[in-house]
Amino acid sequence: MRSGLWTSAAMFSCLAFCSSAMAQEATKFTVGEGKLEFKAPASWNKKTPKVRIIEVEYEVPAAKGDELAGRMTVMGAGGTVEANIDRWIGQFDQPGGGDTKDKAKIEKLKVSGQDVQWVDLSGTYKDNPAPFAGGKPVLRENYRMLAAIVQTKESGNYFLKFYGPKATVTENEKAFRDLVDSMQVK
Repeated sequence: MRSGLWTSAAMFSCLAFCSSAMAQEATKFTVGEGKLEFKAPASWNKKTPKVRIIEVEYEVPAAKGDELAGRMTVMGAGGTVEANIDRWIGQFDQPGGGDTKDKAKIEKLKVSGQDVQWVDLSGTYKDNPAPFAGGKPVLRENYRMLAAIVQTKESGNYFLKFYGPKATVTENEKAFRDLVDSMQVK
């Protein structure tokens, strides 16, 4: 009888753990005509991209106290790595007037044999929902952006960009880094 109770308790415990683990399972997506595969957290909500040049877009749930969700996009694009990093730096102003370039954190990585530039920026983000339509940017204080530029010989450069309120981005920093580290080249 005692072993039967223990077995039932162990099974219930396993069921609770196993279903929790399955709920946290990542969702796969590909870009570059299926040549690059990534795993996004199951808690992130896949969306239809807001603009055509974005191949994949996710809404990242807001951290407690943040009003807005984060946004993660993936796209292939041209331009040099340096020009894109400089453009992102230009999208941020610093409280008190400091230089964003001085505060930017840029790191070189290797993921799945590919060169990756990791970029970490924060400050007041100049959010331009319609950058090609000449719209006026909305200033969003206390924002942060994490970005990874994946450089491939076969598929060109891919840009993974995650930005939003600083607390939301900070809460999901490991998840975004895991997403970048999950990259498989096919």
